Amino acid sequence: MTHDQDRTLRVGVIGLGSMGRHHARVVRATPGMDLVAVADPVGDRFDVSGDLPVLPDVDALIGAGIDAAVVAVPTVHHEAVALALAAAGVATMVEKPIAHSVEAGERVAEAFTAAGVVGCVGYVERCNPAIIAMRERIQQGLLGDIYQITTSRQGPFPPRITDVGVVQDLATHDFDLTPWIAGSHYARLTAHTQHRSGRDKEDMVVATGLLANGVIVNHLVNWLSPRKERQCVATGEGGALVADTLTGDLTFYANGTFENDWDAVTTFRGVNEGDVTRFAIPKREPLAVEQTNFRDAVLGADATGIVAMAEGVQTLRVVEACLRSASEGVEVVL
Repeated sequence: MTHDQDRTLRVGVIGLGSMGRHHARVVRATPGMDLVAVADPVGDRFDVSGDLPVLPDVDALIGAGIDAAVVAVPTVHHEAVALALAAAGVATMVEKPIAHSVEAGERVAEAFTAAGVVGCVGYVERCNPAIIAMRERIQQGLLGDIYQITTSRQGPFPPRITDVGVVQDLATHDFDLTPWIAGSHYARLTAHTQHRSGRDKEDMVVATGLLANGVIVNHLVNWLSPRKERQCVATGEGGALVADTLTGDLTFYANGTFENDWDAVTTFRGVNEGDVTRFAIPKREPLAVEQTNFRDAVLGADATGIVAMAEGVQTLRVVEACLRSASEGVEVVL
Protein backbone atom coordinates (compact mmCIF):
# COMPACT_ATOMS: atom_id res chain seq x y z
CA MET A 1 0.00 0.00 0.00
CA THR A 2 1.12 3.53 -0.68
CA HIS A 3 0.97 6.13 2.02
CA ASP A 4 -2.14 7.57 0.34
CA GLN A 5 -3.93 4.24 0.59
CA ASP A 6 -3.20 4.11 4.31
CA ARG A 7 -5.07 7.33 5.07
CA THR A 8 -8.61 7.53 6.40
CA LEU A 9 -11.17 9.33 4.23
CA ARG A 10 -13.33 12.04 5.76
CA VAL A 11 -16.77 11.14 4.40
CA GLY A 12 -20.06 13.03 4.31
CA VAL A 13 -23.54 11.68 3.56
CA ILE A 14 -26.27 13.94 2.19
CA GLY A 15 -29.84 12.65 2.28
CA LEU A 16 -30.73 10.70 5.43
CA GLY A 17 -33.77 8.81 4.14
CA SER A 18 -34.27 5.11 3.45
CA MET A 19 -30.94 4.69 1.61
CA GLY A 20 -28.92 7.44 3.28
CA ARG A 21 -29.39 5.97 6.75
CA HIS A 22 -27.85 2.68 5.58
CA HIS A 23 -24.98 4.47 3.84
CA ALA A 24 -24.24 6.32 7.09
CA ARG A 25 -24.23 3.05 9.03
CA VAL A 26 -21.97 1.28 6.53
CA VAL A 27 -19.52 4.19 6.17
CA ARG A 28 -19.09 4.14 9.95
CA ALA A 29 -18.29 0.41 9.80
CA THR A 30 -15.89 0.58 6.82
CA PRO A 31 -12.16 0.65 7.65
CA GLY A 32 -10.46 3.63 6.04
CA MET A 33 -13.64 5.73 6.17
CA ASP A 34 -14.68 8.16 8.89
CA LEU A 35 -18.18 9.66 8.82
CA VAL A 36 -17.55 13.30 9.75
CA ALA A 37 -20.64 15.08 8.39
CA VAL A 38 -24.28 14.43 7.49
CA ALA A 39 -26.79 16.72 5.79
CA ASP A 40 -30.52 16.72 5.09
CA PRO A 41 -32.71 19.81 4.78
CA VAL A 42 -35.70 17.93 6.23
CA GLY A 43 -33.85 16.53 9.23
CA ASP A 44 -32.85 13.11 10.51
CA ARG A 45 -36.04 11.04 10.84
CA PHE A 46 -34.16 7.74 11.28
CA ASP A 47 -31.85 9.20 13.94
CA VAL A 48 -28.61 8.17 12.23
CA SER A 49 -26.57 11.33 12.86
CA GLY A 50 -25.43 10.27 16.34
CA ASP A 51 -23.32 13.09 17.77
CA LEU A 52 -22.95 14.81 14.37
CA PRO A 53 -24.96 17.97 13.68
CA VAL A 54 -27.47 17.61 10.83
CA LEU A 55 -26.29 20.15 8.26
CA PRO A 56 -28.82 21.94 6.05
CA ASP A 57 -27.33 21.52 2.55
CA VAL A 58 -24.46 20.43 0.30
CA ASP A 59 -22.52 23.66 0.85
CA ALA A 60 -22.44 23.05 4.59
CA LEU A 61 -21.39 19.44 3.94
CA ILE A 62 -18.48 20.61 1.78
CA GLY A 63 -17.62 23.18 4.45
CA ALA A 64 -17.04 20.33 6.92
CA GLY A 65 -13.85 19.50 5.03
CA ILE A 66 -14.75 16.15 3.46
CA ASP A 67 -12.70 14.02 1.04
CA ALA A 68 -15.64 11.97 -0.23
CA ALA A 69 -19.43 12.11 -0.25
CA VAL A 70 -22.42 9.82 -0.72
CA VAL A 71 -25.45 11.47 -2.34
CA ALA A 72 -28.75 9.85 -1.30
CA VAL A 73 -31.17 12.74 -1.86
CA PRO A 74 -34.25 12.29 -4.10
CA THR A 75 -33.37 11.73 -7.78
CA VAL A 76 -34.58 15.17 -8.87
CA HIS A 77 -31.85 16.78 -6.71
CA HIS A 78 -28.95 14.51 -7.78
CA GLU A 79 -27.65 16.88 -10.45
CA ALA A 80 -27.43 20.05 -8.34
CA VAL A 81 -25.85 18.29 -5.36
CA ALA A 82 -23.36 16.32 -7.48
CA LEU A 83 -22.29 19.38 -9.48
CA ALA A 84 -21.56 21.26 -6.25
CA LEU A 85 -19.41 18.38 -5.00
CA ALA A 86 -17.54 18.12 -8.31
CA ALA A 87 -16.81 21.85 -8.24
CA ALA A 88 -15.42 21.44 -4.72
CA GLY A 89 -13.21 18.53 -5.78
CA VAL A 90 -15.00 16.00 -3.55
CA ALA A 91 -15.01 12.35 -4.68
CA THR A 92 -18.66 11.29 -4.91
CA MET A 93 -20.91 8.28 -5.13
CA VAL A 94 -24.40 9.23 -6.33
CA GLU A 95 -27.20 6.80 -5.54
CA LYS A 96 -28.82 5.36 -8.67
CA PRO A 97 -29.92 6.68 -11.07
CA ILE A 98 -27.18 9.24 -11.71
CA ALA A 99 -29.74 12.00 -12.42
CA HIS A 100 -33.31 12.67 -13.52
CA SER A 101 -32.50 12.79 -17.26
CA VAL A 102 -29.80 11.76 -19.73
CA GLU A 103 -28.78 15.40 -20.24
CA ALA A 104 -28.47 15.99 -16.51
CA GLY A 105 -26.50 12.77 -16.15
CA GLU A 106 -24.12 13.86 -18.90
CA ARG A 107 -23.54 17.19 -17.14
CA VAL A 108 -22.72 15.37 -13.89
CA ALA A 109 -20.38 12.87 -15.55
CA GLU A 110 -18.59 15.62 -17.49
CA ALA A 111 -18.16 17.73 -14.35
CA PHE A 112 -16.34 14.94 -12.49
CA THR A 113 -14.18 14.14 -15.51
CA ALA A 114 -13.25 17.81 -15.90
CA ALA A 115 -12.46 18.09 -12.19
CA GLY A 116 -10.31 14.95 -12.29
CA VAL A 117 -12.22 13.58 -9.30
CA VAL A 118 -13.60 10.07 -8.73
CA GLY A 119 -17.32 9.96 -9.45
CA CYS A 120 -19.49 6.83 -9.50
CA VAL A 121 -23.09 5.62 -9.29
CA GLY A 122 -24.46 3.45 -6.48
CA TYR A 123 -25.85 0.40 -8.29
CA VAL A 124 -25.71 -1.86 -5.25
CA GLU A 125 -27.03 -4.95 -7.05
CA ARG A 126 -23.66 -5.23 -8.79
CA CYS A 127 -22.25 -5.89 -5.32
CA ASN A 128 -24.71 -8.69 -4.56
CA PRO A 129 -22.76 -11.93 -3.97
CA ALA A 130 -25.02 -13.94 -6.30
CA ILE A 131 -24.58 -11.48 -9.18
CA ILE A 132 -20.80 -11.21 -8.67
CA ALA A 133 -20.51 -15.01 -8.67
CA MET A 134 -22.76 -15.31 -11.74
CA ARG A 135 -20.66 -12.87 -13.75
CA GLU A 136 -17.40 -14.54 -12.71
CA ARG A 137 -18.64 -17.98 -13.79
CA ILE A 138 -19.93 -16.63 -17.11
CA GLN A 139 -16.52 -15.05 -17.74
CA GLN A 140 -14.87 -18.39 -16.86
CA GLY A 141 -16.95 -20.02 -19.60
CA LEU A 142 -19.35 -22.09 -17.49
CA LEU A 143 -22.30 -21.31 -19.79
CA GLY A 144 -20.36 -21.11 -23.05
CA ASP A 145 -22.23 -18.84 -25.47
CA ILE A 146 -24.94 -16.81 -23.70
CA TYR A 147 -28.35 -16.94 -25.36
CA GLN A 148 -30.68 -15.07 -23.02
CA ILE A 149 -30.79 -13.04 -19.82
CA THR A 150 -34.08 -12.56 -17.96
CA THR A 151 -34.80 -10.66 -14.77
CA SER A 152 -37.82 -10.49 -12.48
CA ARG A 153 -37.99 -7.79 -9.82
CA GLN A 154 -41.41 -7.72 -8.20
CA GLY A 155 -42.95 -6.86 -4.87
CA PRO A 156 -45.20 -4.45 -2.95
CA PHE A 157 -45.02 -0.68 -3.47
CA PRO A 158 -42.46 1.08 -1.24
CA PRO A 159 -44.10 4.23 0.19
CA ARG A 160 -40.68 5.98 0.29
CA ILE A 161 -40.79 6.43 -3.51
CA THR A 162 -42.52 9.67 -4.44
CA ASP A 163 -40.61 11.17 -7.36
CA VAL A 164 -40.20 8.41 -9.98
CA GLY A 165 -41.98 5.37 -11.40
CA VAL A 166 -40.96 1.74 -11.30
CA VAL A 167 -38.84 2.03 -14.48
CA GLN A 168 -36.51 4.71 -13.11
CA ASP A 169 -36.40 3.19 -9.63
CA LEU A 170 -36.42 -0.61 -9.84
CA ALA A 171 -35.93 -1.47 -13.51
CA THR A 172 -32.81 0.71 -13.68
CA HIS A 173 -31.04 -2.03 -11.68
CA ASP A 174 -31.76 -4.53 -14.45
CA PHE A 175 -30.78 -2.11 -17.20
CA ASP A 176 -27.44 -1.68 -15.41
CA LEU A 177 -26.84 -5.33 -14.51
CA THR A 178 -27.67 -6.95 -17.82
CA PRO A 179 -24.99 -5.29 -20.00
CA TRP A 180 -22.47 -5.77 -17.15
CA ILE A 181 -23.18 -9.50 -16.98
CA ALA A 182 -23.39 -10.00 -20.75
CA GLY A 183 -20.49 -7.73 -21.71
CA SER A 184 -22.60 -5.93 -24.30
CA HIS A 185 -24.95 -2.94 -24.54
CA TYR A 186 -28.62 -2.71 -25.50
CA ALA A 187 -29.29 -2.42 -29.22
CA ARG A 188 -33.12 -2.51 -29.28
CA LEU A 189 -35.86 -2.32 -26.67
CA THR A 190 -39.65 -2.65 -26.54
CA ALA A 191 -41.65 -2.01 -23.37
CA HIS A 192 -45.20 -1.95 -22.02
CA THR A 193 -46.21 -0.26 -18.77
CA GLN A 194 -49.29 -0.15 -16.52
CA HIS A 195 -50.65 2.46 -14.12
CA ARG A 196 -52.74 0.50 -11.63
CA SER A 197 -52.09 2.11 -8.24
CA GLY A 198 -53.62 5.54 -8.85
CA ARG A 199 -50.25 7.32 -9.10
CA ASP A 200 -49.26 9.34 -12.16
CA LYS A 201 -46.10 7.23 -12.56
CA GLU A 202 -46.02 3.71 -13.99
CA ASP A 203 -46.02 0.85 -11.48
CA MET A 204 -45.53 -2.15 -13.81
CA VAL A 205 -43.30 -2.75 -16.81
CA VAL A 206 -42.41 -5.58 -19.14
CA ALA A 207 -39.37 -4.79 -21.32
CA THR A 208 -37.94 -7.03 -24.01
CA GLY A 209 -34.79 -6.34 -25.94
CA LEU A 210 -31.71 -7.38 -27.85
CA LEU A 211 -28.11 -6.70 -26.89
CA ALA A 212 -25.50 -5.83 -29.51
CA ASN A 213 -23.88 -9.25 -29.12
CA GLY A 214 -27.12 -11.08 -29.96
CA VAL A 215 -28.24 -11.94 -26.42
CA ILE A 216 -32.03 -11.57 -26.02
CA VAL A 217 -33.30 -10.09 -22.76
CA ASN A 218 -36.54 -9.73 -20.84
CA HIS A 219 -37.31 -7.73 -17.70
CA LEU A 220 -40.44 -8.14 -15.56
CA VAL A 221 -40.68 -5.38 -12.96
CA ASN A 222 -43.55 -4.20 -10.77
CA TRP A 223 -44.63 -2.69 -7.47
CA LEU A 224 -47.98 -4.49 -7.40
CA SER A 225 -47.12 -8.05 -6.39
CA PRO A 226 -47.51 -9.27 -2.80
CA ARG A 227 -44.81 -11.84 -3.66
CA LYS A 228 -41.34 -10.33 -3.45
CA GLU A 229 -38.95 -11.65 -6.09
CA ARG A 230 -35.47 -10.62 -7.17
CA GLN A 231 -34.10 -13.03 -9.75
CA CYS A 232 -31.73 -12.97 -12.71
CA VAL A 233 -31.38 -15.97 -15.05
CA ALA A 234 -28.64 -16.34 -17.66
CA THR A 235 -29.17 -19.18 -20.15
CA GLY A 236 -26.49 -20.44 -22.52
CA GLU A 237 -25.22 -23.52 -24.29
CA GLY A 238 -23.89 -25.00 -21.03
CA GLY A 239 -27.07 -24.57 -19.01
CA ALA A 240 -28.64 -21.86 -16.85
CA LEU A 241 -27.40 -19.81 -13.91
CA VAL A 242 -30.07 -18.49 -11.54
CA ALA A 243 -29.13 -15.67 -9.15
CA ASP A 244 -31.50 -14.84 -6.29
CA THR A 245 -30.43 -11.46 -4.97
CA LEU A 246 -32.81 -11.61 -1.99
CA THR A 247 -30.95 -14.60 -0.54
CA GLY A 248 -27.61 -14.15 -2.30
CA ASP A 249 -27.87 -17.69 -3.73
CA LEU A 250 -26.52 -18.82 -7.11
CA THR A 251 -27.75 -22.07 -8.65
CA PHE A 252 -26.47 -23.78 -11.81
CA TYR A 253 -28.73 -26.02 -13.89
CA ALA A 254 -26.35 -27.93 -16.15
CA ASN A 255 -27.26 -28.96 -19.67
CA GLY A 256 -26.90 -32.75 -19.36
CA THR A 257 -25.20 -34.55 -22.22
CA PHE A 258 -26.51 -38.07 -21.57
CA GLU A 259 -28.61 -39.98 -24.13
CA ASN A 260 -32.34 -40.30 -23.51
CA ASP A 261 -34.21 -43.43 -24.62
CA TRP A 262 -37.71 -42.07 -24.00
CA ASP A 263 -38.97 -41.57 -27.56
CA ALA A 264 -41.39 -38.74 -26.75
CA VAL A 265 -38.54 -36.66 -25.33
CA THR A 266 -35.80 -37.51 -27.81
CA THR A 267 -37.80 -36.21 -30.78
CA PHE A 268 -36.89 -32.69 -29.60
CA ARG A 269 -33.24 -32.21 -30.48
CA GLY A 270 -32.56 -29.86 -27.62
CA VAL A 271 -30.99 -29.98 -24.19
CA ASN A 272 -31.22 -32.48 -21.37
CA GLU A 273 -31.63 -31.91 -17.67
CA GLY A 274 -28.27 -32.28 -15.96
CA ASP A 275 -26.99 -31.80 -12.46
CA VAL A 276 -28.23 -28.92 -10.32
CA THR A 277 -25.60 -27.19 -8.17
CA ARG A 278 -26.13 -24.49 -5.58
CA PHE A 279 -22.79 -22.77 -5.17
CA ALA A 280 -21.42 -22.01 -1.72
CA ILE A 281 -20.38 -18.37 -2.01
CA PRO A 282 -19.26 -15.83 0.60
CA LYS A 283 -22.09 -13.42 1.43
CA ARG A 284 -21.00 -9.92 2.43
CA GLU A 285 -23.61 -7.19 2.70
CA PRO A 286 -23.76 -5.64 -0.79
CA LEU A 287 -23.71 -2.08 0.59
CA ALA A 288 -20.51 -2.88 2.52
CA VAL A 289 -18.91 -4.18 -0.68
CA GLU A 290 -20.04 -1.04 -2.50
CA GLN A 291 -18.51 1.31 0.10
CA THR A 292 -15.26 -0.68 0.16
CA ASN A 293 -15.04 -0.43 -3.64
CA PHE A 294 -15.71 3.32 -3.46
CA ARG A 295 -13.01 3.76 -0.81
CA ASP A 296 -10.48 1.82 -2.89
CA ALA A 297 -11.23 3.92 -5.98
CA VAL A 298 -10.88 7.21 -4.08
CA LEU A 299 -7.58 6.11 -2.52
CA GLY A 300 -6.25 5.06 -5.92
CA ALA A 301 -5.97 1.38 -5.02
CA ASP A 302 -8.53 -0.14 -7.43
CA ALA A 303 -11.26 1.49 -9.50
CA THR A 304 -12.63 -1.70 -11.11
CA GLY A 305 -15.34 -2.18 -8.48
CA ILE A 306 -17.20 1.09 -9.03
CA VAL A 307 -19.88 1.92 -11.59
CA ALA A 308 -18.48 4.73 -13.73
CA MET A 309 -20.70 7.77 -14.24
CA ALA A 310 -20.59 7.19 -18.02
CA GLU A 311 -22.18 3.78 -17.38
CA GLY A 312 -24.81 5.48 -15.25
CA VAL A 313 -25.63 7.79 -18.15
CA GLN A 314 -25.88 4.85 -20.57
CA THR A 315 -28.32 3.14 -18.19
CA LEU A 316 -30.44 6.30 -18.18
CA ARG A 317 -30.55 6.12 -21.98
CA VAL A 318 -32.08 2.65 -21.63
CA VAL A 319 -34.55 3.97 -19.02
CA GLU A 320 -35.64 6.73 -21.41
CA ALA A 321 -35.87 4.27 -24.33
CA CYS A 322 -38.08 2.05 -22.15
CA LEU A 323 -40.44 4.89 -21.24
CA ARG A 324 -40.54 6.13 -24.84
CA SER A 325 -41.33 2.68 -26.20
CA ALA A 326 -44.18 2.28 -23.71
CA SER A 327 -45.68 5.71 -24.37
CA GLU A 328 -45.36 5.62 -28.19
CA GLY A 329 -45.91 1.92 -28.76
CA VAL A 330 -42.72 1.51 -30.77
CA GLU A 331 -39.47 -0.42 -30.65
CA VAL A 332 -36.59 1.91 -29.79
CA VAL A 333 -33.18 1.47 -31.39
CA LEU A 334 -30.39 2.58 -29.06
